[in-house]
Amino acid sequence: MRVLIVEDEKRLARSLAQGLTAEGFAVDVAHTGTDGLHRATEGSYDLLILDIMLPGMNGYRVCAALRAAGDETPILMLTAKDGEYDEAEGLDTGADDYLTKPFSYVVLVARVRALLRRRGGRGASPELRVGDLVVDRAARRVSRAGLEVALTAKEFTVLAYLAGRAGEVVSKAEILDHGWDFAYDGDPNIVEVYISALRRKIGPGLITTVRGAGYRLVAPRG
Repeated sequence: MRVLIVEDEKRLARSLAQGLTAEGFAVDVAHTGTDGLHRATEGSYDLLILDIMLPGMNGYRVCAALRAAGDETPILMLTAKDGEYDEAEGLDTGADDYLTKPFSYVVLVARVRALLRRRGGRGASPELRVGDLVVDRAARRVSRAGLEVALTAKEFTVLAYLAGRAGEVVSKAEILDHGWDFAYDGDPNIVEVYISALRRKIGPGLITTVRGAGYRLVAPRG
């Protein structure tokens, strides 16, 4: 899952990014409303965490501009203000949820997961099945043939992406784009490391290599 944080308090933005990355999300950060709107428009995100008081454009305007353009990405608004008017204004511009600073990180993660589950309920089941493999995106659990498989956060992110596109050839670049943040400039062969780890953990026959093109998750025959 890709998350964009638009927050001008750099220490808070860095802390949120580190926490969500540890949870398995790919996180990008913008510090102005203008940059946030540009990234949200040009990129593909599963959720936006959007501060209201931003330089350039405030969060209300960013949210309104995205909704006017037909962008339905879930938006969680953050603000140092506390009042019914502020919350109502945020929701009226198209935000999906609202969190007042200071807030508990645990509460923020719970809100993020709730928004992603709600989005999944609009047409995509949170549970993906490929043969006897079950990937529960809401509970972040994986099992094969009824036995639970323990995965790291990043392993889960890669497997869930492949399961969501089961039967399709998914390129290494697409996996990198989905599972790592915008600024990642490390070795793209990191994808091979995670694919290898997944094959060891979930067993043979599910992830196949399509030479020169990428990987495909398929139910094994027989």
